[in-house]
Amino acid sequence: MSAAESGKQVTVMVELKARFDEENNLVWAKALENAGAHVIYGIKGFKVHAKAALITRRVDGKLKQYAHLGTGNYNPDTAKIYTDLSYMTSDPAVTNDLTRFFHFLTGFSKKGKLNELYMAPTQIKPKVLSLIHNEAAKGAEGYIIAKVNSLVDEDVIRALYKASQAGTKIELIVRGICGLKPGIEGVSDNIRVISIVGKYLEHARVFYFKHATPKIFFSSADWMPRNLIRRIELFTGISDITTSQKALDILKLQCSDNVLAYELQSDGNYIKVKNDKSKIIDSQRLMESHANKIYKDLKKREPNYMQQLGSRLLKES
Repeated sequence: MSAAESGKQVTVMVELKARFDEENNLVWAKALENAGAHVIYGIKGFKVHAKAALITRRVDGKLKQYAHLGTGNYNPDTAKIYTDLSYMTSDPAVTNDLTRFFHFLTGFSKKGKLNELYMAPTQIKPKVLSLIHNEAAKGAEGYIIAKVNSLVDEDVIRALYKASQAGTKIELIVRGICGLKPGIEGVSDNIRVISIVGKYLEHARVFYFKHATPKIFFSSADWMPRNLIRRIELFTGISDITTSQKALDILKLQCSDNVLAYELQSDGNYIKVKNDKSKIIDSQRLMESHANKIYKDLKKREPNYMQQLGSRLLKES
């Protein structure tokens, strides 16, 4: 709203059909329109569930774009209690695709196919199945880690079963509904499923495929038919090695959790993962501690860092 009021071109896509937030979204949409922003309300017949922002600026006489993609909503309340992945980049391959994505949403383009990113309902499911099949082709050398809120898509579940039968190791972190049964001899004995229940609600969707390029992907979409074929979603690969490794470290940390993790059994029951007290791994506490340390170190070096950053960005804009 501040940007629009200061003469910047602002386009905002507000999804009105949002569980528990319909009234809030209507209020914000009206306020944005009053501020001079161009507000659009999505595509008929599809819920827009992608979380993305694109900024275009003139830098040294040239246009430069910055993309933000994430797994969580732009909601200050849930941001305090949900865990999500947030990714910023100025990689032209990503920003060009995000430009196409917004042109598609706003009706400026009929083309729904992206090059670097993948968009549901047409691109994400085929890409996910291809990645799973590729690991399955590697047999015992294949390795998949997937973190989602829910896993109920039948085609994805069948692909995971086939990969398991080929010898591929599969670790799944599924917070909620899981239609896959792990540990069935000859079917899913190479699949392990855990759910992490702690202080924060696990909300990110992150994926690791050992033999893919890139190896790490994240998405706004769960592995459910509604997300893969009835919604507008985004599925993004992380090419940067350092950033990719950070995401993989988080996945491996959560797979090792022995405080908050509950393991799904083949009969549908969950059993709390045991620890021997000598090596306790609470993934949420460790991540929270790590984030707090970074923040404290930053404040120590730059006491007024946030104010300075805000002032600089305002001045530059």
